[in-house]
Amino acid sequence: MRIIALFNQKGGVGKTTTTANLGAALAAAGKKTILVDLDPQSNLTTHLGIDPESLPAGGSTYRVLTDGIPLAEILHEIPDTKSKLFVAPASTDLAAAEVELVSVVGRETLLRTMAQAPPPLPLDADFVLIDCPPSLGLLSLNALVFASEVIVPLQAHFLALQGMEKLFDTINMVRHSLNPGLRISGILFCQYESTVKLSGEVTGEVEKFLASARGTDHPVANAHIFDTHIRRNIKLAEAPSFGQSVHRYAPTSAGATDYQALAREILKEEA
Repeated sequence: MRIIALFNQKGGVGKTTTTANLGAALAAAGKKTILVDLDPQSNLTTHLGIDPESLPAGGSTYRVLTDGIPLAEILHEIPDTKSKLFVAPASTDLAAAEVELVSVVGRETLLRTMAQAPPPLPLDADFVLIDCPPSLGLLSLNALVFASEVIVPLQAHFLALQGMEKLFDTINMVRHSLNPGLRISGILFCQYESTVKLSGEVTGEVEKFLASARGTDHPVANAHIFDTHIRRNIKLAEAPSFGQSVHRYAPTSAGATDYQALAREILKEEA
């Protein structure tokens, strides 16, 4: 089971869009995929057609972290996915979790613990994708402790590179104290415009940085830039308002094509 955190402390870079649409593409390829919403904004939950305010008691990631409910117990199956795509939804209550858990022993490992709950409720999937909040707080730490790898969605803007070292420091801290096997597996450029000169310049800067990290203990030492770039596409922005992935909302759009290509690239890594 590959457990992938979509992580970048900067907002608006494509974490939720990628979690939803990469997950749907992997499910369409026949892989059982679980999406975990760890963002108090609940955008992933809404994107997949679930009203965060109508969740049953005990039916959100907030309850998993604060009440010790097994993660598998709160999963919602996404319709028309042949039992291949599920989501662990979030409610706005999740915003209070960091305060409520401040004195809890082992608070950074709660998600991992509840995902490994005793039978019959441990997670069972080919892929788990975690939509992290745009912060370096306790919720993101729980995702990084649970994950086996990180994909960093990034816009090809110089401002988007600011704060990356802090992101790397956080991952290093998790590796050294809580999750030694964690690695950054890839950098994914989102909202990409190939005709803009700046896009190529930023891509080149990231490539040079990754090359300089090869052979070191840096968390990006074995990372790569995905060949697939997610192009800027209005259908990706429209799909959430219909509670659908882009593959269902606009299956022939550039957005759907790009996420299908990304899913193939990730599946090829397993071969």
